[in-house]
Amino acid sequence: MKIVVAMTLLSLVTGLAHAQESCASKEADILRQLEHAREQGNAGRIGGLETALGKVRAHCTDEVLQTERQEEIDEAREEVREREADLQEALRDGDSKKIEKRERKLAEAREALREILKD
Repeated sequence: MKIVVAMTLLSLVTGLAHAQESCASKEADILRQLEHAREQGNAGRIGGLETALGKVRAHCTDEVLQTERQEEIDEAREEVREREADLQEALRDGDSKKIEKRERKLAEAREALREILKD
């Protein structure tokens, strides 16, 4: 039980750190692109980037990003659970081709979850 609580807290803290970096990094990325567009004299791109920058500044919050990130993590974890259940079913059936396919799909789902958690 203590491990579950610790993992949950770690996940939340990691997610918050990610969210705080994301708003600032989104703004910095847009500013970098905006500077490049101005150097190139690309009026259409400048207008689009200024709009995007305004939206990031107005709507990008840690809470929104944290919620989106948590939803992404939850979906990836659910995918892993579904793939584990599929593998268990294939193991019960004893079909080696299905087992191999389900093992591959589970490995892909686990890797996707690892990538999400790494970010």
